[in-house]
Amino acid sequence: MSNINASTQTASTRALWAGRIMSGLIVLFMIFDGVIKLPPLDIVTQTMTEIGWPADVGTARLLGIIGLVSTALYAWPRTSFLGAILLTAYFGGAIATHVRIGNPLFSHTFFGIYLGLLLWGGLWLRDPRLRALLPFSG
Repeated sequence: MSNINASTQTASTRALWAGRIMSGLIVLFMIFDGVIKLPPLDIVTQTMTEIGWPADVGTARLLGIIGLVSTALYAWPRTSFLGAILLTAYFGGAIATHVRIGNPLFSHTFFGIYLGLLLWGGLWLRDPRLRALLPFSG
């Protein structure tokens, strides 16, 4: 019972700010990722072709919108858990794409895992509800 009480206590100011910074990095990265997919940029369609996705602007825009909506949900405190789940799924798709085409493991394939750890770590540090659900204290 003491583990639950310890995990639901208010995070220290340092932990809270670390969580905000970690989450902010994810939000900034995903805003960039989503926004560059909206206009018909040649670099986006070329890159999509290289990784086996259709080279049409509509597919890129759809992926950009999905990423931006999921990011907005993650950034808004009341829906951050739903946003984290949706972004985790988005990262899973990226991981699957890189596995399918045989990209390097640590630089490309695991990049989605790195983002997911940053995303969930930031949320865990800033949200007492998640700390209560996943108490990592001993």
